Amino acid sequence: MKKHKLRVGLLLDGYNIAAWSRKMIENIIQCDYADIVLVIINDNNRNNLNERYTSNLIDDYWKVAALLFRKVLEYVYTTFIERHTTFLPNADMKVHSEALLTILPTIHTRTISKEYEQYFDNDDILQIRDHKIDILVKLGFGILGGEILRSAKYGIWSFHHGDKCINRRGPFGFWESMESWPETGSILEILTEDSDNGKVLYKSFSCTYNMSVQDNRSNCMWKSLSFMTRTMQELYNTGEKEFFKKVEYMNRHPVLHSERLYSKPTNYELAKLTFRQLKERGRFLYENKYYLKQWILMYHLKDELSSSLWRYKKIIPPKDRDWADPHVIYTENKYYIFIEEYMYKSQKGHIAVLTMDEDGAYGEPEIVLDRPYHISYPFIFAYGNEYYMIPESMSNQCIELYKCVEFPRKWEFQMNLMENVRAVDATILYHKQKWWMFANMVENEGASSGDELFLFSSSNLFSNKWLSHPLNPIVSDCKRSRPAGKIFSVNGILYRPSQNCSTRYGYGFNIAEITSLDENNYSEVLVSRVTPKWDINIIGTHTYNHVNCLHIIDAIYKRPK
Repeated sequence: MKKHKLRVGLLLDGYNIAAWSRKMIENIIQCDYADIVLVIINDNNRNNLNERYTSNLIDDYWKVAALLFRKVLEYVYTTFIERHTTFLPNADMKVHSEALLTILPTIHTRTISKEYEQYFDNDDILQIRDHKIDILVKLGFGILGGEILRSAKYGIWSFHHGDKCINRRGPFGFWESMESWPETGSILEILTEDSDNGKVLYKSFSCTYNMSVQDNRSNCMWKSLSFMTRTMQELYNTGEKEFFKKVEYMNRHPVLHSERLYSKPTNYELAKLTFRQLKERGRFLYENKYYLKQWILMYHLKDELSSSLWRYKKIIPPKDRDWADPHVIYTENKYYIFIEEYMYKSQKGHIAVLTMDEDGAYGEPEIVLDRPYHISYPFIFAYGNEYYMIPESMSNQCIELYKCVEFPRKWEFQMNLMENVRAVDATILYHKQKWWMFANMVENEGASSGDELFLFSSSNLFSNKWLSHPLNPIVSDCKRSRPAGKIFSVNGILYRPSQNCSTRYGYGFNIAEITSLDENNYSEVLVSRVTPKWDINIIGTHTYNHVNCLHIIDAIYKRPK
């Protein structure tokens, strides 16, 4: 029996919509599990309000002075901070979308304001219900109350860009960036009568861009637009009963909010935050001029698991390069440490290997794989008496497989395991007669590569048709998604190293126990967190591997130029 597609309605403020919203609408139109059957346009006249506000300003010199002062602060921030750091496509940019939307059935409405909520007229409610909508997607209007909340079978689905445990009112991305919060949350929820406590459908965390409010907002918006289609597809595939059973389980705990109620900053707050950011910008420029923040290697030789990072010895490269992403092969009583060697002059990485004996004596790295584009994270493994490598090659938009034809120095390209993907740090595991590939991926241009972990499987390593796991992305959290080394086993328990990209890229790493892994399920439990606190000059670490007696990590080492 053929399933009926979900019937979707859009709540919009007009035909000029944000770029990320436009992309999301296009994705819904192109999907095979939902149809947009109604567009609801908010016709509330705001021009008169703006005119009255401007008129009042002219009559009030203090308000004019306050407005001018605010404009000066915004100019200072934009000129000296934002302009020098913004690099993501602006998700907030308005895109004229009348041609896309006017071909769809449309209702124009004016809401009734009561206190801080907006209510729909009864006639409009009846007209909306005539379209038998399953999901209303809120991309406009204000805080909604009343019967509109019950006008679609599965409610109104709305984005809350921010972590509701901390920041419930916004403005989104501003306080997180200006106060340098380690992460910024994004939520998709079903609205309820309690405007602060919707039912969470999807939740994710991104590393905060603390030198650009615009980039901080854009990153979360570009990423979160996929929450809508992923969740719709899950509802369509699993059915109403199973889907909402999971939703109820996700929302089973009470959530109390004890933080301040954030709002648009006053001029005094904006002045303090702006000058704080100028100070941070100055410190950043000073450190970049006089200090080198260099990726180095650190190791420890020990029979059992080496847990004391302060015991690790440093392997420091020359000042013109980084050494990072160590992966190890142990053979013939030697350790072959494959690394990303990143050259500052060319701003490109290649793969090199350095050899270490069992006493810890090591030689200079030798280049073993170089491409016209940047490569890093040399994930290396043995299979069928041969060695294979999957370097990170996102610059080439492929996941590439290489075979060693003369160990350890000569490698030949075998095939692309995936093409036309923006994937980083692919990590392979053979488990239960199947190959599993873990990789962080970027679905939408402008989103971070540090936020979402995807899982794929294949019965054949040499395949370009890897099956996407039904729970993808299996992790959507910058604190624990991105692979950080080879998955390893201790006493029969599988452990996955993952990067902690909150605070900043390369801040720390974790060890998680994989508690479930098959074609339908994946779960892991975090068992250990590593942050760069054991050495005053170590400010980051993001890869962990151990083979035989060698335990090795990388680290950001701060030292004078």
